[in-house]
Amino acid sequence: MSQLQRALLDETALLRRFIEVLREEQSSLSTGQADALADLGTAKLDLVEKLNAAEQERLRLLGLTPAQSSRQDTAEWFRLHPAESAARQSWEQLIALAREARELHVMNGELIAMHLAKTSEALDILTQRQSEASLYGSDGQAATGSGSRIVDSA
Repeated sequence: MSQLQRALLDETALLRRFIEVLREEQSSLSTGQADALADLGTAKLDLVEKLNAAEQERLRLLGLTPAQSSRQDTAEWFRLHPAESAARQSWEQLIALAREARELHVMNGELIAMHLAKTSEALDILTQRQSEASLYGSDGQAATGSGSRIVDSA
C-alpha cells in the first residue's frame, strides 16, 4: 500500500466520523435536544482541523500546492500515475463522502434556520406583549388593552 493510499484511507476514516457527527447533530436538531449541540460543535471543529491537516498531507504526497487542490488537478495526477489505481478508488470514495457531508451540512443549516425563525417569532411575540403591558393610561396607571384599538377607543 502506497503512502498516498494510506493517507487517503486515513482521510476517509476522518470524513466518515465527521458524517457521523453531522448525523448526530441533525438528530439533535430534529428532536430539539439543544443541549447536545455544543459538544457536537466542538467535535465538528476538531474533525475539521484534522481533515484540513489530512488534506495538506494528501496534497504534499501528490506534489500539489493548495492552489492546485481542485478535483481536476487530482484527477490529472491520477491520469499521469496509473499505477496508483487503488489510491484513485480511495480518492473517488472520499469525493462521494465529501458530497454526502456537504448535503448533511446544508440540511443541518436549514434546520438551524428554522429553529432560529421560530425563536425570533417567539421573541417578537414576547417583546410585543411586554411593550403592550407597559403602556400607561391617562390616570398614570398601567393600561390593559383588549388587543383591539377599535374596542379600546370606544
